[in-house]
Amino acid sequence: MNSNKRTTLIEILIIIILIPVVLLISWKVGDRQYYLTSVIVMILIMIPFFLRFERRSPSARELVTIAVMAAIATVARAAFVMVPHFSPMSGVVMIAGIALGPEAGFVIGALTAFASNFVFGQGPWTPWQMFIYGLAGFIAALLAKKGIMSEKHRIRTALIGGLLILCVIGPLLDTATLFLESMMVNNLSAKAIYLSGLPVNAIHGAVTCVTLFVLCKPIKEKLDRIKIKYGMMEGSNKNHEI
Repeated sequence: MNSNKRTTLIEILIIIILIPVVLLISWKVGDRQYYLTSVIVMILIMIPFFLRFERRSPSARELVTIAVMAAIATVARAAFVMVPHFSPMSGVVMIAGIALGPEAGFVIGALTAFASNFVFGQGPWTPWQMFIYGLAGFIAALLAKKGIMSEKHRIRTALIGGLLILCVIGPLLDTATLFLESMMVNNLSAKAIYLSGLPVNAIHGAVTCVTLFVLCKPIKEKLDRIKIKYGMMEGSNKNHEI
């Protein structure tokens, strides 16, 4: 098995199995361990990113670019703190994933959730949000690799991003709420939480759709230029080919 396949399997193991297991253990233990859980999740999400660079250490430019995108996404959420459920953050995270790849997309989504909750409030929901928003960046990047999401097809990309929030990310956030608010999960509590979350997810999806339509192309083009110029991330291979 070559290194790329091995790294991909480790990514799947961490994102699909290990992090959810850590979250479920944290839920069983209780709310007081959420800072420790956040740190564990943060360590886990960095493993796939650094495994991709096992043959070459990440440059300072790469780490700074990820930090800057996480800061932009954090500001995008914090700037609308007074407007309920209105957050372009997910759109920015998806753009980062599309431009920088799955590992960076996951890291940026998770770091953004952690950092922005210093404004919105830290709590037992933080590690769950880190995982779910990281997943948004990760899925968008995978779709971009398949050519499904692209700055060249803004309308399609925007619609897919909005549907991703409405049908996947939003319901996952509702599921986290279901676990955190009730130790006794039943059909009645689940139905109430999912129904109450539907309008919130619709607003979130609509904002994400607009964010992708307006910002995907200019941000992606700028990040592509940085990648090619400095031989960063996935752009490094292209740079060598040119």
